[in-house]
Amino acid sequence: MERICCSFDTRGKLSRGAHHGDVHVLLGEDERRFAHLLARRLEEAGFAASLAFTGTQGLERANHGDLDLAVVDVMLPEMDGVTLTRTLRDQGSQLPILMLTARDAVDDRVRGLQAGADDYLVKPFAFAELLARIDALTRRTGRSARLAFGPMEMDVPAHRVTVGGRPVDLTPKEFELLECLLRSAGRVLTRSEIKEYVWGFTFDAPTKVVDLYVHYLRRKLADAGASDVIETIRGVGYAIGR
Repeated sequence: MERICCSFDTRGKLSRGAHHGDVHVLLGEDERRFAHLLARRLEEAGFAASLAFTGTQGLERANHGDLDLAVVDVMLPEMDGVTLTRTLRDQGSQLPILMLTARDAVDDRVRGLQAGADDYLVKPFAFAELLARIDALTRRTGRSARLAFGPMEMDVPAHRVTVGGRPVDLTPKEFELLECLLRSAGRVLTRSEIKEYVWGFTFDAPTKVVDLYVHYLRRKLADAGASDVIETIRGVGYAIGR
């Protein structure tokens, strides 16, 4: 029986339409149906995705040097994910690695991190969480560092936003809100999706906090010459470039 490892609900489209085209993700997953499904969802979110069904294939693919991040299951055949990670680190690879583990496999998570994995995600997981983890790793390593829409540009590592070359002074949460919308340019985000992305899963506050920060952000962008960038979709949420 096919093991379902990921919940694909509407939240799973959190980053669809984002400017991720230069981010190339390797998926090391031996359950082929799930691997193809996950790759398709990542491509819909704007990433490039390559598949490896064994640890040996993953090592060969990672050694090509054109990847930005790897998502690797611990239970790969031929060479497990922990061994693959350790081998890459022994070779001097700095490729960010997100390891997938079973819910009760605490030892695997510890071994993976000790081998050099940057983060781990427990199965089953929501696709939105996978995207959030990937975004966090790409931000940390400088991948997917620049986002743009019209005259507006965002330099993520430098935490800088400009409109037509003019700097816009944003608070950390205003910056994250704009980053969330830019990474999802072309599609509508619900208030719940935005709150989850910007404030996290455990932030217990009504979604009206999103409306308040959108108001702040709109005012600052308008002052810089980028009015009407953020569109309100009544009864749903917000979008850029829809």
